[in-house]
Amino acid sequence: QLGRQVRVVDDPSRAALQKRAGVPADVSSCHTAIADGMAFEGHVPIADVKRALATRPEGVRGLAVGGMPLGSPGMEVPGVKAQAYDVVAFGPGGRRLFARHGS
Repeated sequence: QLGRQVRVVDDPSRAALQKRAGVPADVSSCHTAIADGMAFEGHVPIADVKRALATRPEGVRGLAVGGMPLGSPGMEVPGVKAQAYDVVAFGPGGRRLFARHGS
């Protein structure tokens, strides 16, 4: 959906990659993507990935969705209401809310 080539790596040392990418340990998740130098951790909606890559917010190294919230990308269940969840921007200066999804 980003119009990019994707290389999937099932890496048992993902924790080391997450650390190098600056992903805070308490929001590390099951998926880590690196695109154009930014890290995307967990079930981050593609619209948020696109917005972050397009706007390059100052001081933001990446975005994260902690856990696996019901209704987030890849966690949808037909007929089940989505959970509310936050997309957190992180970087050297700390964290801030980037987007809120769900009810």
